Amino acid sequence: MRLSRFLRALPALVLGLVLLSPLPSAHAGASGVSGVSTVSAVRVLRYDASRAAEFRTVVDQAAQVWNASVTNVRLVAGTPADFTVLADDGWPRTSRTSLGRGTIWMGREATSEGYYPLRIATHEIGHILGLPDRRTGLCSDLMSGSSAPVSCTNANPSAAERSAVNANFAGSALLGGSGALFVDRPDAASLAPAA
Repeated sequence: MRLSRFLRALPALVLGLVLLSPLPSAHAGASGVSGVSTVSAVRVLRYDASRAAEFRTVVDQAAQVWNASVTNVRLVAGTPADFTVLADDGWPRTSRTSLGRGTIWMGREATSEGYYPLRIATHEIGHILGLPDRRTGLCSDLMSGSSAPVSCTNANPSAAERSAVNANFAGSALLGGSGALFVDRPDAASLAPAA
C-alpha cells in the first residue's frame, strides 16, 4: 500500500523537480564560480507607438537601439502594450508607473529646437527601463538628455546605462520599480521640488 501511494506521488515529484530546475539559455553567463553558469530570462516589453504620429518610425528605431544594447529585456511593438508612446506639442516626457510600464510623450517642442528625435526616443525609453535623468552635459551619456548640446546625436546608451538596465531586469528585480514622472526640459532641474 505504501509503495502504490509512493508510485502515485512520483509523477508529481518529478514534475516539480523539472519545473524548479534551471534550463540552459542563449543568455546564460558565468556567475563567477568556476564551471557554474546562471540563467537570465529575457523580459519582453510590448510598446504601442500607433499614436506617436511622425515619431513612430523613430520610436521603432529607438527600440532597436535598446535591443542591440541590452540582454535582459527585449522591446517589441504590439498590444496589449506595457508602455504607450504619444506625440504632442509640449516637451518630451515620460510617466513611468512601474518598471517597464508607463507613457512617453514625444514632444515636438524639443525637435523644433533642434534636438535629435532618435536620441529623444531612446532617452525616454530609458526612463521606462528604469533609468533616471543624469544631467552630466555629456553627449556620451544618453540619460544626460537636454543638458547635452543640441548638436548631440548620440542615441546609444553608455556602458553604465546598459549595465543598469540589465540589472533592473535581472531576476527578482522584474517586480521592482516605482512610478515617476520625468520631464526632459533644459530647465527641468530648476522645476524639481525642494528636498
